[in-house]
Amino acid sequence: MLHKILSSHKIILASQSPRRREIFELLKLDYEVKSSDIAEPMTDEDPALQVMRHARNKARAVSDNELNPDLIVAADTVVVCEARILGKPETKAEAADFLSILSNREHTVITGVSLIGKGGSLTCYEQTQVWFASLRDSEIEEYISTSEPMDKAGAYGIQGYGSQFITRVEGCFFNVMGFPIRRFYEMVLELDKAGKL
Repeated sequence: MLHKILSSHKIILASQSPRRREIFELLKLDYEVKSSDIAEPMTDEDPALQVMRHARNKARAVSDNELNPDLIVAADTVVVCEARILGKPETKAEAADFLSILSNREHTVITGVSLIGKGGSLTCYEQTQVWFASLRDSEIEEYISTSEPMDKAGAYGIQGYGSQFITRVEGCFFNVMGFPIRRFYEMVLELDKAGKL
């Protein structure tokens, strides 16, 4: 299990995300946070390729400034609905727009994860399907007033007030929070088996 494989490793989480820190705490991992300030532009490129590139760039930026870390972990998450990529909203108006788009629709949450170990690196992605109920304008306004949507891809948090809008999830729940635990476990196992941790 993760906590045993990584028990003697110096882990750096290249992210300021409170959700990712919460997940690392849940897994009982000993880690420190060192985030990188890199650009994460949205393009017309396949969303999975974008989040993997952003995660890889975050991990590399931290790696360039670290001496002998055992494992650097970085991630990037986007929401895709009807071919539109929804990152973190920059304004309340944009958050309302995102939530209106998600209302009564299915969407895909895609997270890229990048690991850099002592002997190599690995980057993958995970995706989860999520279905939203139909949202009234008043619900959207009230949700935005909580401030929860403002730092989250797609303008909602599955683990918070936003959970009230979700009718179905197919795939990894933690991926929707921003960090797919099972995928991470599989990646760690692969690096460990190859002697790269």
